Amino acid sequence: MPPAIPGDPHSPTPGWHLDWQSALLVPVPAAEPAVAEHRARLDGSARDGVPAHLTVLYPFLSPALIDDEVLASLGLLFAAIPAFAFLLDRVAWFGDAVVFLGPRDPAPFRALTDLAFAAFPSCPPYGGQHADVVPHLTIGDRGGLAALATAGAAVVPHLPVEAAATEVILMAGPPPGDPSTPPGQWRRLASFALG
Repeated sequence: MPPAIPGDPHSPTPGWHLDWQSALLVPVPAAEPAVAEHRARLDGSARDGVPAHLTVLYPFLSPALIDDEVLASLGLLFAAIPAFAFLLDRVAWFGDAVVFLGPRDPAPFRALTDLAFAAFPSCPPYGGQHADVVPHLTIGDRGGLAALATAGAAVVPHLPVEAAATEVILMAGPPPGDPSTPPGQWRRLASFALG
């Protein structure tokens, strides 16, 4: 069984489904004023309850495989990496389907992904679909090109966003963006302090 969340009356333990997934993320609360309104309309993960973030490793292990040993390993892994400040200073695109904020220096995020993947080699970033993993904070990935372009332009006056990576969080829930599931299904299972 996956771990319960101490003190959380909404602990996901009783409701796990075999197709649920997990992710390791760096939350970016400092970006919420710039992106929250747009993500709510245009980013499926926001509907699912996932905060503004840069992904460290997705998909991670099936929630059914996350036990105390995995949690302890993650805690040790991320404690060895110092917390760091970063700037989100540009709006960029993946084709014309995803608009996102990019960090001025992607190297610390790439290092986190490389470290997590080395420790859990059965979990390649994005399932191994992309040869180059680009650190990014999604503004939107649905709603059409015009809506995405409008959102991207609306975020520009808020840049740069000054933030700090102080923790990696582990979240889990149903496949992201699945319209057949109720909103807000993703839950935080654990948090691991950097450094």
